[in-house]
Amino acid sequence: MKFIDLHCDTISAICESGRAGRARLLRRNEGHVDIERLKQGGCLAQSFALFTNIRKEPDPYTHVSELLGVFEEEMERNADEIKPALTVQDLREQEKKGGMSAVLTIEEGAACRGSTDILQQFYEKGVRMLTLTWNYENELGYPNRIDWGSGRCAPETERGLKPKGVEFIERMEELGMAADVSHLGDAGFWDVVKTAKKPFAASHSNARAIAPHVRNLSDDMIRALSERGGVMGINFCPAFLSEAENQKKQGAKSRISDMARHIRHIRNVGGIDCLALGSDFDGIPGELELNSPAAMPLLEEELRRQDFKEEEIEKIFWKNALRFFEDVWR
Repeated sequence: MKFIDLHCDTISAICESGRAGRARLLRRNEGHVDIERLKQGGCLAQSFALFTNIRKEPDPYTHVSELLGVFEEEMERNADEIKPALTVQDLREQEKKGGMSAVLTIEEGAACRGSTDILQQFYEKGVRMLTLTWNYENELGYPNRIDWGSGRCAPETERGLKPKGVEFIERMEELGMAADVSHLGDAGFWDVVKTAKKPFAASHSNARAIAPHVRNLSDDMIRALSERGGVMGINFCPAFLSEAENQKKQGAKSRISDMARHIRHIRNVGGIDCLALGSDFDGIPGELELNSPAAMPLLEEELRRQDFKEEEIEKIFWKNALRFFEDVWR
């Protein structure tokens, strides 16, 4: 079955390897995602995040611009197999030709330096979704609280979107760029609910009721996102799938059965139409049972085994994400 994946960190992995003097290419590599395995898994569209860590990079804008250059180089090298999709029509035309599409996203709103002009520049370069925050406060708002010394996490229930964050949501909707609330704090999530007029995404987040991690959404959040026509991409990270795996110091494992548990719960809470895939490939640690796009059929098989209907599986794998793009992109 074809699939749309809302999030991976493959471009960052390629860039970091290049900085370290190790060649790593999208065509074929030792990470999670490459062209060959995308084809094997039936990829319709893969979202590629330009991720920057504002505690490590002196200038997030410059770093994301560097990542953008890597993305553009890889698209040129692999134009016979994959092309950027700026519109849903681009995606459909590429599918008709037997090719795959790449959806460009940014993971960290600080890349825009608080400027909607820079936001527009990135849109014009092909960015179609922006993750408002990563794990640190930025010009747009606050993530959930993480004590990096102890590893303890807690929901951020007081500080949400800043005025600049509200401004960005409004401008993104004018442009046709999706807002992504993965990593955003709880208060910020509810500010997006109050501010947004279009559907929004949690591109790589799971259900907090199943795995009580702040990176996951509460049932109330799932309902609100669903009511607004949004989608949430199931994240393959062990810590976000299982509390037991999150407690492990090493050797954490991501299991397809846990993915199915989250999918079933989210379907029961928010309905089937809010479910999508957001693997977080090349950005997550641990032993992954579903360890590359080529293994996507394993999740399809598990959902069939658990009596999910064919139409439900299609919605999870690609139909809901495509509908979301249609609703948000201009």
